[in-house]
Amino acid sequence: MPDFLTGIRVIDVSQYVPGPYAALQLADMGADVVKVEPPAGDPMRHLVTVDEDGLSPFYKAVNGGKTVVRLDLKSAAGKSAFEVLLTAADALVESYRPGVMDRLGFDRARLEAINPGLVHCAITGWGQTGPYRLRANHDLNCMALGGGLAASGTADRPVAAWPPASDYASGIQAAAAICGALIRRGRTGRGAYIDMSMMETVLAWQSGGLTAATRPGLAPRLASDLVNGGAACYGIYRTADGRFLTFGNLEEKFWANFCVAAGRPDWIPRQWEPMPQDGLTAEVAAEVANRTIAEWEALLDSVDTCYQAVLDFDEVPDHPHIVARQLLHRFDDDRVEAAFPAWIDGHAPGPRPVVDEISAQDAVERWASPA
Repeated sequence: MPDFLTGIRVIDVSQYVPGPYAALQLADMGADVVKVEPPAGDPMRHLVTVDEDGLSPFYKAVNGGKTVVRLDLKSAAGKSAFEVLLTAADALVESYRPGVMDRLGFDRARLEAINPGLVHCAITGWGQTGPYRLRANHDLNCMALGGGLAASGTADRPVAAWPPASDYASGIQAAAAICGALIRRGRTGRGAYIDMSMMETVLAWQSGGLTAATRPGLAPRLASDLVNGGAACYGIYRTADGRFLTFGNLEEKFWANFCVAAGRPDWIPRQWEPMPQDGLTAEVAAEVANRTIAEWEALLDSVDTCYQAVLDFDEVPDHPHIVARQLLHRFDDDRVEAAFPAWIDGHAPGPRPVVDEISAQDAVERWASPA
């Protein structure tokens, strides 16, 4: 695994996906991550289904490489152990609603007194301020307000992304911000307080759409923009056997190469017809529907064009390119793990250590000495 963050200690007090995924990335980069859970554990331990070890495979997917300790942060003993960990920590990731850390006795002033160099990242749905700060939420709600559903789906209705985009986006953004804060701390010795909103991580992607909405004719609601159904050269089409092909032929040469391969060179000059290109899209759909997915792959694999078949989950691990990139690891319990998504210094990332649980005393003793 990468050693970028070797010697960095991270406390993860979050649950479900955004915070745990942020801490997972830090662990993947070499950080020592202790996940602090309440006495009953993270509710995700039992999400949907459990394996023979009593843990949900979805819990293990975002907590590999971490050490888990259960602390009752409402008790004196739990607070005391947590304070020892905070003293030795470089970063804290938490996902409580605004005000919860204060009520537990670890408000900002207290955290700064315990550890002035601590990088504290608080991930919430809506942020620490504003009228929605205490409002309940999950990914879909954050996507709705942040513009993530404004142009998704079809002309009839928005369609939610999978996996939950704001969950993972906020985890990625949090990990990046924590790394940036740690670099600043290396220069100044000063810690940081990062107010990370799931909604705003999606909002941050919307500059293009928001700008287009100010220009007449550029941003109709749905299915008439360049990359959401309006252009025939960029879309998803059903094949003769009920599978799907994606085309991303925005460049004229890629579109032309596809048209020639499909036996329809007459489509080449029509690429930039006014959108929505309902007529051209219908023609392409009819042509795609004449061949099976295997026939299209045989036809297009050697063509310099932006196409890819839509794979089902059970097909992904055995795809030749996925196999060659070595980022998926399979385990005896039928779990499939997606590793840190980058090769480092010419090497693919290996599998993560399994999530491990230790006692509060062991956690305190482990962090009592310098990293």
